[in-house]
Amino acid sequence: MPAERSDSDSRKLLRRLRDVLGTKAKGQDRLDRITHLIADSMGTEVCSIYLFRDAETLELCATQGLKKAAVHKTRMKLGEGLVGRVARSGLPVNTPDAPGEKGFRYMPETGEELFSSFLGVPIQRVGEKLGVLVVQSKASRAYSEDEVYALEVVAMVVAEMAELGAFASDGAGLGALHRQPVLFRGSTGQEGAAEGRVWLHEPRVVVTNPVADDPLYEIDRIREAVGVLRVSVDDLLAAESLDKDQKAVLEAYRMFAHSRGWLRRMEEDIASGLSAEAAVEKEQSAARSRLEQVPDAYLRERLHDLDDLSNRLLRILTGQGKDTGAQMPENPVLVARNIGPAELLEYGRKLKGVVLEEGSVGSHSAVVARALAIPMVIHAKTITNEALNGNPILVDGDQGIVHLRPEDTVARSFRDKIAMQAKAQERYASLRDLPAITKDGVTISLHMNAGLMADLPSLVGSGAEGVGLFRTELQFLIRNQMPRRDELAQLYSRVMEAAKGRPVAFRTLDIGSDKVLPYMKPNDEPNPAMGWRAIRVGLDKPGVLRMQLQALIRAAAGRPLSIMFPFISEHGEFLEARAHVLREIHRERSLGHDVPVKLEIGAMLETPSLAYAPDAFFKLADFISIGGNDLKQFFFAADRENERVRKRYDSLNASFLTFLQFIVARCTASGTRLSFCGEDAGRPVEALALVAIGLRNLSMRPASIGPIKALLRRVDLSEVRAVIDKARSEGAETIRPALVDWLATQGE
Repeated sequence: MPAERSDSDSRKLLRRLRDVLGTKAKGQDRLDRITHLIADSMGTEVCSIYLFRDAETLELCATQGLKKAAVHKTRMKLGEGLVGRVARSGLPVNTPDAPGEKGFRYMPETGEELFSSFLGVPIQRVGEKLGVLVVQSKASRAYSEDEVYALEVVAMVVAEMAELGAFASDGAGLGALHRQPVLFRGSTGQEGAAEGRVWLHEPRVVVTNPVADDPLYEIDRIREAVGVLRVSVDDLLAAESLDKDQKAVLEAYRMFAHSRGWLRRMEEDIASGLSAEAAVEKEQSAARSRLEQVPDAYLRERLHDLDDLSNRLLRILTGQGKDTGAQMPENPVLVARNIGPAELLEYGRKLKGVVLEEGSVGSHSAVVARALAIPMVIHAKTITNEALNGNPILVDGDQGIVHLRPEDTVARSFRDKIAMQAKAQERYASLRDLPAITKDGVTISLHMNAGLMADLPSLVGSGAEGVGLFRTELQFLIRNQMPRRDELAQLYSRVMEAAKGRPVAFRTLDIGSDKVLPYMKPNDEPNPAMGWRAIRVGLDKPGVLRMQLQALIRAAAGRPLSIMFPFISEHGEFLEARAHVLREIHRERSLGHDVPVKLEIGAMLETPSLAYAPDAFFKLADFISIGGNDLKQFFFAADRENERVRKRYDSLNASFLTFLQFIVARCTASGTRLSFCGEDAGRPVEALALVAIGLRNLSMRPASIGPIKALLRRVDLSEVRAVIDKARSEGAETIRPALVDWLATQGE
């Protein structure tokens, strides 16, 4: 074990820092005392603390040795100067000649030209960058490894003090973490607005005792906790139900948990004065900084393993986090780094909203959120570091914005928006039983998308004429093993019964790309969206496809049945898939089972290639549904999971509309029923354009049917077509501005 260092300088300094934390003082006074203590303890002329004012800006917040007038005046961008370099990389900078270092930035207002040597270390907590701690001296020298290590230990305590609000705002421009209002700009996972209180899916552990007096006791605690952790990982590995891939993941966990170096470093941190909890977080933060610099993607992925183990260890040490008996608040808004569909379904409709740091617009969790009509924002970076259980939160799924701990003026404005939406929904409810007929007499069929039994009550309430898309993959994604045929047949039967005679189009299993079944080995593909997915999987591995078709036929029990195949790219794929259906119909009939009184077999048109299929395809298909989300990404070669390009291309681009019109013309010529299914179908301006170019069937989320119907009933499509034709003739790249301007003149 590390040598006993009861009188070490670092432990003395940490105790003095703890005393500063325990005294009643303003935030600025605490910072000033801290810089004085560090400079005095380390024998340096300068000690400075730079904290992030915002995500990109560092501010000099306290100093011993530089000019006091520079405090709260000197600022620099992330990556700017040596301080900015430390903040960006999360790694120390140690140099005997600071002015000679590449990227050095001279700030004359600080008077730092007198000081040659520079040592800066990050103030960070588990991936959350808070600032930079710097010491400087006139003498030109490199600081020793012991001095670098000591300053890193001190920076860890400063980070924990910031976490606990020790530098709360007192008019000096500083603020406590987890107290100030914060705005997060993410992306829309599911439209809608919600107000509630934070419920963390995996609550962060708050370390309240960063400094410890008894290192031997703390070392015993860390060893005992690591022992418990190792046993739990070993027990998981011993489970007989694990497959090869799951065992590989747990073996990586086991390697980390049994690492002697990991435990030794934590013991050394404790010997320097940190508590067991603070030592865990220090090594977690340091390892994160190192791994984030590694170019190898596999090694970077090990961050998740390390984080998971560290968090487990912290929960063992503190008893905080999962299974602590905390009560979910009223109107809970789930906040998580990411979440699986099964876990989200367990929460169900009790959630008011969902906010994720990661996720994607096509992820399983986003699909479930849409099915449950829960507003969702994804890509809200760092929110799990900032949010605490019970914090007030506003979720704007329409704009992809989250307000955490909002100011009263923001909250009032947001409530007004929710009230206006509720009032509008009341107005739409009055249209529920009326047809969607335009002023010039064109009737449009509006259907809803679904994927869960929980969706079906919306069928009547929304006024939808049927289910234009039932996503069958959700029943596969939320389970840990393949569902049985009888289970699926019972589910599909309940769906048909809940539809009460309205048509339901069942899309066969659409897996691959971003939808990987938890019990199937994922394929490491460079471009999964264009890889082995959907019908390609079904045709290559027909066992599951046949089982699902049998379940659908048995569920119909003599009722009409509508089946459509996803991601058909050529005529031959449709012929092969259709043949599977006909064989299963023949098989079920030969077994004496009822077969559908009416059978429709259709295809999703999601690739441009299918639009140019032979006439025979269009004549053979009973119906075609345009999968707008996928078709758009392939038309523009813009990955819909890539935020840098996803929003670059407009659905109302004149070229895209021309292509859709070509599809409409081909289906009209063959007499094939055509519908449009996708996010754009539920957006008023986009839906209006789709109808104007000839589409007569739209399928969307239930909440969109009212607004779309209200709009269609008050427009004349001949006028809309005139607006579109005029914009095209004038060479407009997109017809959106012209259509929006025209709508603004129409009134309610």
